[in-house]
Amino acid sequence: MSRFPLVEDRDGQTVVRIPLTRGLGLTPLQTVFAFLGLVGLFALPFLAGLVGLSWERLFRGILFGLAAVGLNLLLRHTELVSFGHAAFFGGGAYGVAVLAAHYNVSEGLLLLLGAVIVGTTLAVVIGYFVAGYVDIYFALLTLAFNQVLFATVFRSGFFNYNDGLQVRIGGDRPTLFFLEWTTLGYDLVLYYTTIVLMLVMLLAMWKLINSPFGRALDAIGQDRTRARFIGIPVEKYVWLSFTISGLYGAFAGGVYALLRLHVQPEPTLYVFVSGEILFMAILGGFTTLVGPLIGGIILVYLLEAARFWVEYYHALTGLVLLAIVFFMPKGIVGSLPDFNAWVAGRVREPGRLQEDVRSATAAVREGVDRATTTVRIIVFGVK
Repeated sequence: MSRFPLVEDRDGQTVVRIPLTRGLGLTPLQTVFAFLGLVGLFALPFLAGLVGLSWERLFRGILFGLAAVGLNLLLRHTELVSFGHAAFFGGGAYGVAVLAAHYNVSEGLLLLLGAVIVGTTLAVVIGYFVAGYVDIYFALLTLAFNQVLFATVFRSGFFNYNDGLQVRIGGDRPTLFFLEWTTLGYDLVLYYTTIVLMLVMLLAMWKLINSPFGRALDAIGQDRTRARFIGIPVEKYVWLSFTISGLYGAFAGGVYALLRLHVQPEPTLYVFVSGEILFMAILGGFTTLVGPLIGGIILVYLLEAARFWVEYYHALTGLVLLAIVFFMPKGIVGSLPDFNAWVAGRVREPGRLQEDVRSATAAVREGVDRATTTVRIIVFGVK
């Protein structure tokens, strides 16, 4: 008998769960991954350089990934696709920059609080107008609001146009915990403070999606009409979830501004940033909690490092997205259970591996034939 409780998962299988906190239990394999992930996060500034990686670049990936975690609340549970979440990331970043540049606020935690207030307020206002829409209308409305905000900042002298604003007071970086730090000390304190707060936010998100409120969002995503008939205030719940998702983006944008110490509209508010945040959720696995976070780390590093590998580095990211959609539709983290089951099945039955190879070969050949036929039709007008 196991000393840990046996719990029935969503697939009806009985699995061992190691309790971490009330209501939160992980399988032994998930516990190992969680432990390794925590060790990796806290050791990142010291280990990244040993393998030739830039930990500051990975830090930026974590921030964008946290914004994608917020977006995933909409994508996974209400099944709404937002093309405007850069508005909250950029709103948080500009909240920090405006307070520092125009009002001389010098304490980093106060700047971060201001970022969360600004970004969340934007989410409240935008969410009020879009909560009643679905599908393409919701996506286009969020895109429109994002573009309006970008154009306003881009053309405004208050935000210093496209040159942006410095997050410095008298030429000095902000303080953290009301203390002045060296350049390395500032980055490390900011990083570890962010990691601790991020873990709290991930736990809060887990609690949220497994609460009655989270179940109501699932019902809304499955069928709005039925959810409305059973008494769920659909627009109110969508509005609230939209606001929460914006809060996560605002926090990430605020930390980004404190890290970069300079905020411009294109890296924070441009519509393509919204697309990248959505890409991160899909890349890591929008059916999981930490998948978007992993997707953010991978995509930011890929976007910034690929330019040194190939000339057309944006095409490389497009190919990665195509590969994920076609071969790993659940994303990287979401596909791990399927991969584990596949490996276990091939260990028990090695002969099935040959069948997989033949099936994969046939699928590739069929794809090539379709592509060839399409090219012939486009170029020559015949099959």
